[in-house]
Amino acid sequence: MDEVVATSGRKPATFNGPLEAGLRAVAILGAAHPRWFDLQRLVAFDYLLVHTGDIDGPSSLHPPAPLQSAELLVRRKLVEQALLLMMTRELVEREFGDSGIRYRAGENAAPFLSSLASEYLVALRDRAIWLVENLGDRDEQQFRAVMRRFFDHWVEEFQAAERSLGAE
Repeated sequence: MDEVVATSGRKPATFNGPLEAGLRAVAILGAAHPRWFDLQRLVAFDYLLVHTGDIDGPSSLHPPAPLQSAELLVRRKLVEQALLLMMTRELVEREFGDSGIRYRAGENAAPFLSSLASEYLVALRDRAIWLVENLGDRDEQQFRAVMRRFFDHWVEEFQAAERSLGAE
């Protein structure tokens, strides 16, 4: 999905923009309905959704890449844009409360998700269900423990990259 397509004289566009991230967000929120998630949890879920194999789930939708952990660092703005885009079609709802801003599936999410038929999107929906069933009910402390496993691995990844570049 991270392919690049050249368009007549314009800069190449990747397929990992707000629309694709929006589809992932709707899949996650649809699987979790009627629960609400904050932006931070959705950013983490967005990463985990395409890398479920890394957490002993179904095979990952996206292939492993060098330093793929850096993906998580750039997702916040993308997921935020994606949620805003999906809100314009009532696929996502936003709530402002005492605990901050939270999101859940909008009224059009279920019919929209049920209309998706491509192999990739069916696999995405299935992994969203798996992800929410396995991590959706974890409290912050439990969820951080899962994410900490990634940070430990990422530190090793970055150190290996630095060594290969000659840094000490």
